[in-house]
Amino acid sequence: MLKILLSNDDGVTAPGIQTLAAALRQHYDVQVIAPDRNRSGASNALTLDKPLKIQTLSNGDLSVQEGTPTDCVYIGVNKVVRPRPDIVVSGINCGPNLGDDVIYSGTVAAATEGRHLGLPSIAVSLDGDVHYEAAAKVTCDILALLQKNPLRAGNILNINVPDIPYEEIKGIKVTRCGSRHAASEVYNLEDPKGNMLYWLGPVGEIRDAGPGTDFEAVQNGYVSITPLQVDLTAYKAHSLVEDWLEQAGVKVK
Repeated sequence: MLKILLSNDDGVTAPGIQTLAAALRQHYDVQVIAPDRNRSGASNALTLDKPLKIQTLSNGDLSVQEGTPTDCVYIGVNKVVRPRPDIVVSGINCGPNLGDDVIYSGTVAAATEGRHLGLPSIAVSLDGDVHYEAAAKVTCDILALLQKNPLRAGNILNINVPDIPYEEIKGIKVTRCGSRHAASEVYNLEDPKGNMLYWLGPVGEIRDAGPGTDFEAVQNGYVSITPLQVDLTAYKAHSLVEDWLEQAGVKVK
């Protein structure tokens, strides 16, 4: 039976991960190991300055106290979950992870860590907070496909599901990341002791939701699957950087 390590960034008791866990346990061996609280926006952060404690909940789920999504997968794969899992699944996130969101997303980061550790990994997000059951069924469908026909591309699958009933989903599209305008809002308020407090504002408005993007697919009722890679090297820029250094008088070996 397929052994799944299931994590997220919304916290171990969030409705998305609990709905997905219930659906996956009907078919697979599932171990939940997730942060004890909401760690949205944690990206790929690891906790290196203090030890981490794991609490076992009454249902058998594992809660990592003050841990990040990456901590959860790193500890789970390397030490806690035995036998070693076959795949890492992250989600279901409350809200989408589209376009530039993947840079900051703890949901995507958990899947990225699974890929770093040599496991196939998927991240699942819902474009809302209502139809978690639909996103769970989509996830089960995709896992069934992966078991029948394993994907050898070595990528992370970033899956975003429209917040509509399963029966209304039009299909699946393989997409590219769209983009947002840069976020710029910061709110501040002085506390009674004269200290200034700051809150980061909302994400930027959508800039590129054109044909083929994840934004476009989800907005039109399709499940978006965007293959992501760990290698961030801008290979096309190699010669440009070499030329720039040579023009500056730097010898490039």
